[in-house]
Amino acid sequence: MTHANPNSVLTGTHFMNGDAACCEGLLAAGARFAAGYPITPSTEVVERFAARTPKTGGLFIQMEDELAASIAIQGMVWAGEKSFTVTSGPGFSLMMEHIGYAAMTETPCVFVDVQRGGPSTGLPTLPAQGDMMQARFGSHGDYLTIALVPDSPQECFDLAVESMNLAERFRIPVMFMMDECVGHMTEKVVIPPAEQIPVYPRRRTTKKPGEYLPFAPGEDLVPEMAHAGEGHGLFVTGLTHDDRGYPLMNPAQQHKLVNRLFDKILRAADDLVMVEEEGMEDAEAVVICYGITSRVARRGIQLAREKGHKVGLMRLKCVWPFPEKLVHGLAGRMKAIVVPELNLGQVVLEVERCAAGQCRVIRLPHAGGTVHKPADIVAAIERGMA
Repeated sequence: MTHANPNSVLTGTHFMNGDAACCEGLLAAGARFAAGYPITPSTEVVERFAARTPKTGGLFIQMEDELAASIAIQGMVWAGEKSFTVTSGPGFSLMMEHIGYAAMTETPCVFVDVQRGGPSTGLPTLPAQGDMMQARFGSHGDYLTIALVPDSPQECFDLAVESMNLAERFRIPVMFMMDECVGHMTEKVVIPPAEQIPVYPRRRTTKKPGEYLPFAPGEDLVPEMAHAGEGHGLFVTGLTHDDRGYPLMNPAQQHKLVNRLFDKILRAADDLVMVEEEGMEDAEAVVICYGITSRVARRGIQLAREKGHKVGLMRLKCVWPFPEKLVHGLAGRMKAIVVPELNLGQVVLEVERCAAGQCRVIRLPHAGGTVHKPADIVAAIERGMA
């Protein structure tokens, strides 16, 4: 690991919204290129990036649409720069083909999705969490990715740094799943000095041209990377390919390649568990939540404990890969798990699968537009413990 470039870090205490904090986190992590197309409620991320680039260095391009944006960032990655794009629901849908391309070509980049109500144009200015399954399964074929979910402007900074670091570590597209409330709420954000911000460097190969194979994996199953113009022979294709990058389209190579794309993340799955737990010492029920919903859940849990219910909170900061072992073990100790979401039931499907019938799983769906009321959380807890 290295550290952030001081020229890109606004060290100090700020009052900013989640979109702005996300931009600052990506800048601190080394992002120097962004492409996007205006869409509520994500546009402020790249508006700030464009305003900051004269001092930090870098470039923002407003593309003609989200398809163009999602492939432009990948071209710039292969040219040598850390890159990202931002969008919301309809744009996220348009980007899906290129997310699959980034997974297949092992192009490290970050896709920021500030979620709003859907489907289609839906509720452009109001919150939802309806893209969570799309973040995992949206593109076709078999691939894995990582999805981080902040619940505050401070975490928008912290986890944005982590999202770029993970993209570089695993050479994958990382999904940064905000929501309209978190993106637009304004709170205190503390940005540390540059030397306190760990930054994962690009996996630059030290091999000479002619010796380097663009997709030959290392011990951790992740290949080193070279950039266009450095003298290495680069062939980058979405076709099933060999270690040279050349098309090799047969079942044996498909099996080898796709399983490696899975395994490089599955091997590190335990290290990728990021949860915050509160009140779990004596808990007989737990609320599993993420994003803006966790802030309502905290108040609901407080009210439930005042009524004598022993209930804790588990907040997921990393939803994909899902913390299967953790949730399975938790279910064996609980009477009930409550899962509030601003959708009609997405991450709860994973909770039910991992709980495997060991306890009751109470769904608390919400179609979006507003957040749950704390009383809804209390009622669901009481239903689960009845």
